[in-house]
Amino acid sequence: MKSRTLYSAIAALVFATCFVQTGFAQIIPNLGSQRAGTAMGAFLKIGVGARAVGMGESFVAVANDASALYWNPAGITQIEKNEVVFSHTEFTVDLKHEFFGYVHKLGRANTLGLSITSVSTDDFEETTEFQPLGTGNFVSFGDLAVGLTFARKMTDRFSIGVAVKYIDETLDVLHARNLFVDFGTFFWTGLGSSRFAVSVANFGTNMEPSGTVTDRSGNRFDDFQDFSPPTIFRIGFATEVVDNESHRVTTSVQLNHLNDNAENFSFGTEYLWQELLSLRAGYRLNVDEESFAFGGGLAIPLKKVNLNLDFSYSDFGRLGSASRLTAVVGF
Repeated sequence: MKSRTLYSAIAALVFATCFVQTGFAQIIPNLGSQRAGTAMGAFLKIGVGARAVGMGESFVAVANDASALYWNPAGITQIEKNEVVFSHTEFTVDLKHEFFGYVHKLGRANTLGLSITSVSTDDFEETTEFQPLGTGNFVSFGDLAVGLTFARKMTDRFSIGVAVKYIDETLDVLHARNLFVDFGTFFWTGLGSSRFAVSVANFGTNMEPSGTVTDRSGNRFDDFQDFSPPTIFRIGFATEVVDNESHRVTTSVQLNHLNDNAENFSFGTEYLWQELLSLRAGYRLNVDEESFAFGGGLAIPLKKVNLNLDFSYSDFGRLGSASRLTAVVGF
């Protein structure tokens, strides 16, 4: 009982610390937001998986299913079986976000993963300064990322992982392509179920569009400015404040540092009943529009596979909302 109280106190202290830091952020000028819009590949910042997003995207230190391919490469070492994840997101401004991931166990220590991310929308009509209602010419937009991940358990408590991703952004006749690297660590502290994790996502060189554009006067342009990748540094802590045969309550807190925006905090909790039914909620602080999220899930044990179905809803204020459906199959 004393140990359980200690673990709960540690979790509460971490949450309180983050709230205090956020309060200071309201007093000290927040200059990070001035970097908004200075990176390409923004689709890589869209959270993956209804479970993770339902916890307010506070998932880097949880990351124990195939969606860890996005959140923390080291997290895939926690998966006991091979897993496949399919996730569909109805994002804001009619964007459709799709994610596929496969995690394959290579013995007890090593794990390999493959991920594919795509973002698309219906073709839209071109507008110009002189034809604001449309020119009659329709253009296409789409993003694609393909990643290969390798992770290894260095000890029973410490894991590392690395991923290499090929990125292709398309807007009409322009393409921007590059290679990015993700790196993650995962550490079980030994204090109950508490764990600590760090990840760096989308690290790489600047991206520059390629292609040729012709303006109204017939001038052709094929030289464009380059922009930095959307690099994200995440550091998180998670623990179970309740964990018995019937009930499990997981809490998580996370700091997110972006190179193209201000730092923000994520908080999340997940309640699991009888290893079958899950309820989740989360909140993000110091983010202009996105705030709360919630969701739930159902585990369906079958003869040869385990199936988890999850749903989440995220509020984006004036931009609307986003909903996610995710299926995770373990075999």
